[in-house]
Amino acid sequence: MNETTILLTLASIHFIALMSPGPDFALVVQNATRYGRQTGLYIALGLSVGILLHSLLSLTGVSYLVHQHPTLFALLQLAGGSYLAYLGYGALTATTARLRQPNDDSQPTVKPHLLLNNKRQAFSRGFATNILNPKALVFFVSLMSSLVPAGMSLVGKGIALVILFGLSMLWFSLLAWVLSTAKLQTKLLKASVYIDAVCGLIFSTIGVSIFIQSILSLVG
Repeated sequence: MNETTILLTLASIHFIALMSPGPDFALVVQNATRYGRQTGLYIALGLSVGILLHSLLSLTGVSYLVHQHPTLFALLQLAGGSYLAYLGYGALTATTARLRQPNDDSQPTVKPHLLLNNKRQAFSRGFATNILNPKALVFFVSLMSSLVPAGMSLVGKGIALVILFGLSMLWFSLLAWVLSTAKLQTKLLKASVYIDAVCGLIFSTIGVSIFIQSILSLVG
């Protein structure tokens, strides 16, 4: 395949993967629904930077080396699974508390004086969720090793990085934007406790499964 075909194939596979439900998708849905557009956009930026770093590490072969080292990869799985389980536990705990003490969800709960901190926290949460997800590491190692030839030009590899980052930012930003429109957010905020519960279950299920895999790898 020539470089144009490779880049188009790379973009198509990556975009399909972005739309698949997972931790990244759930994080944007949960937070854009609950805290509004700005939080959703900063989470989108964090996720996209995480994807960019995964892509860069895969292109340079660093991720491949990590994946081929059983103990190191198991430790990464342990950290990633624990983090996702932590997110799930937090979401489910908050859901339980809100069901016991219902409050008014008709307005976003972010206070103005917390807005700056929330930007940083949103970016950090998005970045950590993606970069600590071992499934993302495996995906990009597989994607890059199967599609991007070692002899591909530096310009072609640079364009690939731009495409992966750009598509990620576009998709997650669009998702955050749509979920935070005034009319839709008013409806979604009323159902936010259920959205939190579903997202909590997604985080917990994926996190616990990764955690168990990492323990089995270390023990075995």
